[in-house]
Amino acid sequence: MQPRSSSAPIRTTWLVVLLACLVLASGCRSTSWVQRREPHGSLGRFLPSAATPPSPLSPRTMQLLRNHDLARHLEGNPDKLLTGFSEVMRQEPSAEKLFSYSEIAHRAAQQLEPRDDKQAFDLYITSVTHAYLYLFDERFQSMRNIYDPQYRGACDLYNRSLGQALRIVRKHGGLQPGLQHICQVRDQPLEIRIEMRCEHLNDHTFDKFEFASDYTLNGLSNRYVDYGLGVPLIAQRKHRGQQAGIDPYYPKGLSIPLTAFLRILPQDTGGEGQLSSRAILELHDPLTSRDVQVASRQVPLETDLTTPLAYFLQNLEYSDLGAATRGLFRPGRYTTHTGLQMLEPYQPDKIPVVLVHGIWSTPITWVRMFNDLRSIPAIRENYQFWFYFYPTGQPFVFSAAELRDELAELRGLLDPARRQPSLDRLVLIGHSMGGLISRLQTVDSGNLFWEQVAHQPLHQLETDERTTRSLQQTYFFHPNPSVRRVITIATPHHGSSYSNAATRWLGRKFIDLPPVIDGLAKQLHLQAPGALRDGGLPLSRNSVDSLAPHSPALKALRQSRRAPWVIYHNIVAKVPEGKWLGRFAADSDGVVDVASAQVDDVATQITVEADHQTAHRHPRTVLEVRRILLEHLAPQADVSPASFPVLK
Repeated sequence: MQPRSSSAPIRTTWLVVLLACLVLASGCRSTSWVQRREPHGSLGRFLPSAATPPSPLSPRTMQLLRNHDLARHLEGNPDKLLTGFSEVMRQEPSAEKLFSYSEIAHRAAQQLEPRDDKQAFDLYITSVTHAYLYLFDERFQSMRNIYDPQYRGACDLYNRSLGQALRIVRKHGGLQPGLQHICQVRDQPLEIRIEMRCEHLNDHTFDKFEFASDYTLNGLSNRYVDYGLGVPLIAQRKHRGQQAGIDPYYPKGLSIPLTAFLRILPQDTGGEGQLSSRAILELHDPLTSRDVQVASRQVPLETDLTTPLAYFLQNLEYSDLGAATRGLFRPGRYTTHTGLQMLEPYQPDKIPVVLVHGIWSTPITWVRMFNDLRSIPAIRENYQFWFYFYPTGQPFVFSAAELRDELAELRGLLDPARRQPSLDRLVLIGHSMGGLISRLQTVDSGNLFWEQVAHQPLHQLETDERTTRSLQQTYFFHPNPSVRRVITIATPHHGSSYSNAATRWLGRKFIDLPPVIDGLAKQLHLQAPGALRDGGLPLSRNSVDSLAPHSPALKALRQSRRAPWVIYHNIVAKVPEGKWLGRFAADSDGVVDVASAQVDDVATQITVEADHQTAHRHPRTVLEVRRILLEHLAPQADVSPASFPVLK
């Protein structure tokens, strides 16, 4: 038995008030995740709109114009300026002139865009093309100086002009993989083909594209970008009315990051100075590709991983407090789609990390950790993140059974022949009650859970086949052979002192018993009267009951045999004594006592100074999870699941 904190009565009083008010919170909205703004360039400079004057030319371009007597055309017809400077380049090509021509074309496109999209598009692509030649044309290799500010300026011109060209294309419905566009670059045709350059995506995966630079973040404090070439996009996955296969595991409106990169193909024919007639607009997934190869160089892509995530969250159906509250108090009538959800397109070579939220919560609670972890190249290139969403009012043993079934079903869809080794290296991360659900995936129940609820062995009961099958799925289970690590955070391994007589009474008043559980108990009473213990309640009536220090579910979990191939890690939270909450929550995180959160059967265990609700977002927690995930990538001597005898 774990010692009970002396502050428990005070904390219980606060929880009674909290539980009484929860129902009133069901309509509360969370903060906005993104806000739309005017388009801007990759470096944060606002691009001109119809009411904004064109960008000024750089001093070095102005000097070239003066030296060749072309500055007089600056305020007149841009065609004269472009034609005159094109002749100067033809006579004496140089990298400096390529940069200036790109700059002049960009300025001319800005002047024409409000009234002529076609000419503006041609000029923006002309600017992109010449910036590309400045950066990559082998003729100017010896002249290229990456420390020259003009070099970074050429990168910026490439990104800004490409971004504006793509906005025009999208405006006319042409920003879709598989389409082709023809434009004029210095009076020569250039054919541009749009291609998806991701093996795990196809041309028909997305039906909507937005520009990441059009949005500012509100709900996420950390924005992760990589600087290079290309235009970061928000790609919204196409929603299929009749979902099949793994489609139901993708939430509606899922958005992922992409980067558009325009590659100018080598010249087909012609001599030196001949412009290419072909280009490819490549769409890359920054979760798998950080750079592209141009000739013999590796070129980093400009990426934004955070804004597409925030854009998705803005339109997610369970992004408000009400969804979590309904899941707690109305678990049996919860209409929001639950179960495993993938926030990234599935890739067979990546190890799944399954994040399991706690009581009165939703997967939204993981967003900040998810955003931080995905910023680490080694993690995003080797892991894919899945989220388990469940109504938290039901006992955690039932939620664990549903997760067990979901994992088995998804594995059958993804890898029916069980030939993908990455799927046998699953990592589960659980916060609060989610930690108990995660650990239940790695133990053998034997008869322990059934003996807590029944006087007779299951095979002796005269029940119908459906009832027997439901009981077997819930109370009899084996460890999942694919799970190799479990990380628990602020988890009440020995129960929570918040789950006491007062709060359990409130829980039974406010939390509906899910019809599935209630129906199972009633059916068993009819078919096998007297077989159940404790008035016929299956382990516990709801999640508050199941977290009581002496609950049958916790007792059975502690006594169950662990899978020897699983490595456990534990993170304990404790409110700093100097904080005001620490006065009422001594030796606890405000919900779970430190003594209850600690366990002895783990490989590592650390304590972070945080309260229960923020423990999984604490920087030290994220760093510890990061360390564990990187450690998990190293080769290790795995214990074979086949060596684990199963109790009959």
